[in-house]
Amino acid sequence: MTERPVCVIAFSGGLDTSLCVVWLREEFGYDIVTATVDTGGFSADEIARIEARSRELGAIAHHTIDGTQELFDGWIRHIIAGNYRKGGVYPLSVGVERVVQARHLVEVARKHGAKAVCHGSTGAGNDQIRFDGVLRTLAPELRVHAPIRELGWGRAQEADYLASKGFEVDASTKRYSINAGLWGTTIGGGETKTSEGVVPDAVYPATRSIDDTPAAARELVIGFEGGIPVSLDGQRLAPIALLRALDDVAAEHGVGRGVHLGDTIIGIKGRVAFEAPAAQVILDAHRELEKLVLTKWQQFVKEQVAAFYGMFLHEGRYLDPALRDIEALFDSSQQRVTGDVRVRLHRGTATVLATSSPYSMLRASAGAYGEETGLWDGRDAEGFAKISAIQTMLAHRAGDDT
Repeated sequence: MTERPVCVIAFSGGLDTSLCVVWLREEFGYDIVTATVDTGGFSADEIARIEARSRELGAIAHHTIDGTQELFDGWIRHIIAGNYRKGGVYPLSVGVERVVQARHLVEVARKHGAKAVCHGSTGAGNDQIRFDGVLRTLAPELRVHAPIRELGWGRAQEADYLASKGFEVDASTKRYSINAGLWGTTIGGGETKTSEGVVPDAVYPATRSIDDTPAAARELVIGFEGGIPVSLDGQRLAPIALLRALDDVAAEHGVGRGVHLGDTIIGIKGRVAFEAPAAQVILDAHRELEKLVLTKWQQFVKEQVAAFYGMFLHEGRYLDPALRDIEALFDSSQQRVTGDVRVRLHRGTATVLATSSPYSMLRASAGAYGEETGLWDGRDAEGFAKISAIQTMLAHRAGDDT
């Protein structure tokens, strides 16, 4: 008897990836292995449900992989270092984890001697580009299947096909698509399909609406070492535990909601709502701490490369060597980003109140300003002002026709 080829599927247990399992087994003759890479969005109950669904659909093996630490070490810490928000608002809450998932998909495929891999992305979104880019770069020998993209079926057609093979599913069309991860949650569909729609409070799964937040503000202190958050209110925590604890308290105060409108990878405009309580607080706190300890030129250079870095992350180009170069710059820039930041949470806002650091450049000037510093006197300042204006003066003179 001829051995059947193996295909490894990135599996969430939903309608789309369930179809992938049955379709590739029945129509292509594969033995199916499923793999679920948890990047912070699954509860223990959801993981158990996914594993049971894989067995029910007839997969010969299933792998559950915890990718949260890898996500933080490889991606989130660099997003923090770059203070990156796409469009100035969106902290890349989801999307970058597709790279983590695709890398593990390749590892599982090689473990099983697979001939192919599969993801459940549609032909309209960003995830197909992220999955395909990593899979074709790391494992060009593997065939990449994307049945949902290739078939172009609606949910009812997918459900009918599964039912014809003996698998009942819920084919109801949900108004919203909610994707959760360690760095935040995105909400698509519904009002986000146009630029005019306002997403209702009830759609956000974790953050409280402003009207339901506590009347009293909450102050907390976040400690950083080398640019990485390491403590909350004096309690030392591993970064992932800190993110989850901060998510809970900031969400209670309605912090972290937003709506981002921007360009998709394939060139059209897209709009997404998100909630990222911990991300908002950490990015604000980290940025203010950097202002205290970095020179203005360090900040300037980092801002330029951070925009490039974030764009490439969003577009699934993490494996480009240029990003390793930028990460080296980030790592160098974070050596002195150590200290405490006091933040006030109240009615949907996170306000940085104070910062302190052993590397404070403000403290290095003895907290004095102007002539009080003793670093210069009035004559020095007069000369500096004169010289600093020379180029502008010459440009003005060169263009003066009078």
